Amino acid sequence: MSEPCFFKESDLVAVLTSQPLDQMLDYKAPLGGCWQGAFVEVPLGPRKILGVVWGAGKGDFDYSKVRSVIRVLDVAPMHPSMQEFLRRVSDYTLSPMPMMLRLATRAPSLVDPPSMRHVYCKGPTEVGRMTEPRRRVLTALRNSRDFKFTLKELAEVADTTSSVIKGLVKMGAVSELTAPRDSPFPLLDPLLPGKLLSEEQANAVSKLRGDEKGYNTTLLKGVTGSGKTEVYLEVVGDCLKKGSQALVLLPEIALTAEFLARVEDRFGAKPAEWHSGVTMTERRRTWKMVGEGHAQMVVGARSALFLPYQNLGLIVVDEEHDSSYKQEDGVLYNARDMAVLRASLVGGRVVLASATPSLESWANVEAGKYKKIELNSRFGHAVMPHLAAIDMREESLPGDRWISNSLKQMVDARIQAGEQSLLFINRRGYAPITLCRSCGNQVGCNNCDARMVEHRFSNRLMCHQCGESKPVPSICPSCHVEGRLAVVGPGVERLAEEATELFPDATIAVLSSDLFGSARALKAQIAALAAGQVDVIIGTQLVAKGHNFPLLTLVGVIDADLGLQGSDLRAAERTFQLMRQVAGRAGRADKPGVAVLQTHQPEHPVIKAILGGDEEAFWRTEASERKAAGVPPYGRLVGIVLSSPNAQEALALGQTMTRNILPLSKIGAEVFGPAPAPIARIRGRHRVRILVKSKKSVPIQAAISEWVAQFKLPKSLRLSIDIDPQSFY
Repeated sequence: MSEPCFFKESDLVAVLTSQPLDQMLDYKAPLGGCWQGAFVEVPLGPRKILGVVWGAGKGDFDYSKVRSVIRVLDVAPMHPSMQEFLRRVSDYTLSPMPMMLRLATRAPSLVDPPSMRHVYCKGPTEVGRMTEPRRRVLTALRNSRDFKFTLKELAEVADTTSSVIKGLVKMGAVSELTAPRDSPFPLLDPLLPGKLLSEEQANAVSKLRGDEKGYNTTLLKGVTGSGKTEVYLEVVGDCLKKGSQALVLLPEIALTAEFLARVEDRFGAKPAEWHSGVTMTERRRTWKMVGEGHAQMVVGARSALFLPYQNLGLIVVDEEHDSSYKQEDGVLYNARDMAVLRASLVGGRVVLASATPSLESWANVEAGKYKKIELNSRFGHAVMPHLAAIDMREESLPGDRWISNSLKQMVDARIQAGEQSLLFINRRGYAPITLCRSCGNQVGCNNCDARMVEHRFSNRLMCHQCGESKPVPSICPSCHVEGRLAVVGPGVERLAEEATELFPDATIAVLSSDLFGSARALKAQIAALAAGQVDVIIGTQLVAKGHNFPLLTLVGVIDADLGLQGSDLRAAERTFQLMRQVAGRAGRADKPGVAVLQTHQPEHPVIKAILGGDEEAFWRTEASERKAAGVPPYGRLVGIVLSSPNAQEALALGQTMTRNILPLSKIGAEVFGPAPAPIARIRGRHRVRILVKSKKSVPIQAAISEWVAQFKLPKSLRLSIDIDPQSFY
């Protein structure tokens, strides 16, 4: 990768801005010049906007009319590898470069000078009367060398209150200084001893350390509870020892609290965070400190890939199979795949960790592109849970009951033993359908072709497509008859209502993402569950993602058949992964666990594969079926969605496009559609889908670009291109 260029004052430079323009703009370099990659403020019409000096200007414009860069921002320049990364992601996803820059600058007020705040360091005065809390504060400051803590950071590190610190400030034992809010993060110490590893974990660490030279990707496959986190944290420590930056991606914000505590135990301080639950002030601080190299480790959601790392040496993608790594709006990218690209551009390493890997990663291991390390045993005395099915065809249940008698008896036994049970259903809300028994109408969203889901805890109906909500009606909005509306099917809230009736003396809690107003409240609930303050947990998919509840010994899946419905090509894979992950919550400590699946199809191949435990056989069967069909990961799919307020307008353009497919025909691609999308209207816009299928080896992006360029879109119509779609709604 070429070294960045320096441009002298008045040299022409090409500036990429985040404005929706189809080209870069030429400007004159400012007084004192600027480097390639510099973040700058430039004029555009009457406005001042943010941009990046991308390279030399074209010079295809009257030089006398070219305006100058206003100023270079006081932030680290964009690294050449980051420029190349944005280019490559743009080319792969067919996303315009301005969209890529917006993704890479998602921090507030980058053009503004930083505000100030108080920080704390060792003061000149000795303490007269020493107490244990004061000793912890002074020890933390002494061990931190020149690092200056915020009040919150120092209180957390010293495990004390802010009043103790303020008291030491009055004595002069601690100095309170004013410093910019964009301050370095506490130093992580990779030389601190890690946890004692099992022989299997130690062997895994040794193998990972043997692959340290240059870029490589390793699939770390370990059964639930095998200690994958401790293994890859040792590799993070090796990365930090070399002075490189490390990134750990997590699929769910609720996982961060427990994980951050583990990082702090291992390295003596918390890393930087990057996700939707972080304040705007902290987002800006993280963005700037990552660019300056003062954030050694970042723990974040998928967009943390686009932070301005200067020396990125390792990316860990935890729960790499998780579908939330796919961005479904804006730039449509898969963070797992883009992590591999990002590391390859800087000669870094990737660790993909999962108990149930994606078929894509499994296929890359089979093809020799990725290495694989396996952990086949749970850590310590814990053993894998016993798996069994409850055949619901043999259970006599009333129409409004979903917890079988067999499962009820198992939960009762756990309550008597002081152990926890988890009842899992992958449906949010109270009930998926509200039906009028008078006219048969199912209450739908006014803006989408989707049923509204009742959320009884808030007494509202909600659309899970657009977020629209309204009070639960007493009168049918279609026939206007009162008192005839009824709910159909169970959601997590209705299941909780049933559990309360069946287990009146038990403490019951619901774990669902839409029941918590803040990330902090969700983290607090998870901590309470882990501490054993609840007898029965009612959970959605959120509960399957990496949580550790030591007292949990029974998992009951209420409707194991739910994910097997529909035509999604990944339905079997996702059901297999979800069921195995949920079952893996049981028996993670010293007490053995049991996981039972309530099913009407115990003979279904996926259910049999889950119960049988022969994962390799499942993957090989799934792989052979995908290969025969020529679909991912053995073929390419591209999803095209046309949307318009006018249904006929979207369909007409779709028909015109599928009649003019020469660029696609030249590479042998097949085109399916146009057809109304399964959810044909979202937020008032009618949606039409086209699916393009091709061999894996053909240049599909170039062909799609040439094909789409033939058509002029009216302003009311939007076209979305999804390379490697994960969903088909």
